[in-house]
Amino acid sequence: MTTPFDEVIAQMSRRGFHNHRLPEHSDLVSSGILRDLEKSCPPFAADLASGRVRYWLNVPAPGARGRQIDLLVAEPRSDGSPDLEKLRIGVENKSVITAHRNRDARFDDLNESLQVLHRVKPDAVLVATVIVGVADRVLNVPDRIKPFHKNFEKRIRPRLSKGDAKLWTQFPEAVSRNKPDDPAKTVEKFRQLRLRRAGITHEVGYDFLLLVPAFVDNVNPPAIPRPNVLNIDVDAEYQAMLTQICKAYHARWHL
Repeated sequence: MTTPFDEVIAQMSRRGFHNHRLPEHSDLVSSGILRDLEKSCPPFAADLASGRVRYWLNVPAPGARGRQIDLLVAEPRSDGSPDLEKLRIGVENKSVITAHRNRDARFDDLNESLQVLHRVKPDAVLVATVIVGVADRVLNVPDRIKPFHKNFEKRIRPRLSKGDAKLWTQFPEAVSRNKPDDPAKTVEKFRQLRLRRAGITHEVGYDFLLLVPAFVDNVNPPAIPRPNVLNIDVDAEYQAMLTQICKAYHARWHL
């Protein structure tokens, strides 16, 4: 099946490189989850079609020092803004693709968002997704190449993500290396996030955590590898996430 994460990879391929300075992948993931949930979850689709609920991207989180929540589904106020006291779904999307040392910061981001959303509406369905890079080295295009080459657009960008191995030797100063066990350690870290048991909404925890391996090095074509070194079945896990969201949504607002 095609997942929103495949759409993220397709966008990277079109651009030629992953820009880790931009959070744009999050909007693609959020929009894809909404689309697939609407197709597969009748009670959610009915509420969305009737206007009983609406969705918002990148909404400032209350009391979280300017942090934004990537996707909110809630009942709207009369002015069209989300009524957070009637929040139904909250989704946070993160990635650790280039520098695995950032796993701790991204973990803290997800943990803080969890605390905020649970305080606002304990029975909201809360989901976290994390793209985990599995490449052993990455060409740092946004920081080490693009700003320093006036001919980047004509002579460098067309070669990126096409398998041109000469890029590694042409730009050695731009090569960032990952340790062989970095992807597994990143997965282990995120699996420390609190998950709650089905139907136990007073517990602080995500209803689902989706970890998605991605091969991105900006030299070779990017991909969501199936199979992969982390032994994660991306398609099955994505479908399980949609099923879990729908079951929880139905149980909490349609019984």
